[in-house]
Amino acid sequence: MADKKPHMNLVFIGHVDHGKSTTVGRLLFDSKSLPEQELRKLREEAERLGKATFEFAFAMDRLKEERERGVTIDVAHKDFQTNKYYFTIIDAPGHKDFIKNMITGTSQADAAVLVVSAKDGPQEQTREHAFLARTLGVGQMIVVLNKMDAVNYDQAAYNKAKQDLIDKILKPIGYKIDEMEFIPISAYKGDNVVNKSENMSWYNGPTLAEALDKLKAPEKPTDKPLRLPIQDVYNIKGVGIVPVGRVETGVLKVGDKVSIAPAGSTGEVKSIEMHHQALQQAEPGDNIGFNLKGVDKKDLSRGSVIGPADNPPTVAEEFTAQIIVLNHPTAITVGYQPVIHCHTVQMACSIVAIEKKIDPKSGQVVQENPEFIKTGDAAVVRMKPVRPMVIEKASEFSPLGRFAVRDMGMTVAAGMVLDVKKKA
Repeated sequence: MADKKPHMNLVFIGHVDHGKSTTVGRLLFDSKSLPEQELRKLREEAERLGKATFEFAFAMDRLKEERERGVTIDVAHKDFQTNKYYFTIIDAPGHKDFIKNMITGTSQADAAVLVVSAKDGPQEQTREHAFLARTLGVGQMIVVLNKMDAVNYDQAAYNKAKQDLIDKILKPIGYKIDEMEFIPISAYKGDNVVNKSENMSWYNGPTLAEALDKLKAPEKPTDKPLRLPIQDVYNIKGVGIVPVGRVETGVLKVGDKVSIAPAGSTGEVKSIEMHHQALQQAEPGDNIGFNLKGVDKKDLSRGSVIGPADNPPTVAEEFTAQIIVLNHPTAITVGYQPVIHCHTVQMACSIVAIEKKIDPKSGQVVQENPEFIKTGDAAVVRMKPVRPMVIEKASEFSPLGRFAVRDMGMTVAAGMVLDVKKKA
């Protein structure tokens, strides 16, 4: 039974054309998680749309619009098992307009697979996704160098792409290179995804499936108070209001009295369901739907957070955070108002003070109250949300205390919350 194996959420990230969805499709197919007849249907549809090599990607890209455009838009979920784990795969879009979905997907992940084309090497989006994964607290990452068939399975091409990735992206962001696998694969042909390749005798490391089994199971913070950010809310006929989200900390049980923030209301948990099965309780890492009674639908929306009635989630008047500026065309000053993406909430927040500039490598203060900060700088800032939002100290609730800063259609900075001033 799937429930007996430890569960992990796995996100696939990387540049839009480097083959994430195809890698996922191949993994599902070769691990027998995708039935042959389903693949046959997808292949016929792919041919009909004139995209014959896309059939594996179609396994994830369920939405019709995506199939016709050949682009992944929403975050898709799919389950599969290895010898050791039961995985939920979150396929995050690579297309830049869809980055907010990618941020949601990555913030739910326990581990990431970064897909990089061995033919084209790392791109700007590769960097942005790797940076987000690190900032959003995804501690474990496997790198696959895809499209090895397009470079004739050449070791030199693999070495070059790998070195570029290490030097330009992974080392500067702070990943520990010696703890990472760099696996040469061809997702389309099936080399080194589940089955060992005969075309790369020079490579003696694990396949992707073997590398997944070497990941460390996440610690479950069950002893902390419940925090469950809401992703969507459905109104189901005959059932009532069903919010959907992932338990980040604590345990949710049927019969629990819970509080809903920022609305400030309370309700009772009537039932819990995961993958169409009723549960008596849900633990960290579980993506669930649950039914609440005594709750007004207007109090619940994406970005709301459920907590215990006697320990509600923190609604911030302001918060202090350490941020690192990834990419800003000019300088950031007091009064700057970008959009913060934290857990499932997106909220405009103003910078009300830049308290100090920090050396990102050593953490030492280099300047008190600087006038501005720019690309490459790390700083401690105070921020004020324009409307009530739930955000927590990263030291207490890491998934609700790490955030991305978005502006002008890109990730400008990323941060972690040091302190929160509660709304009165």
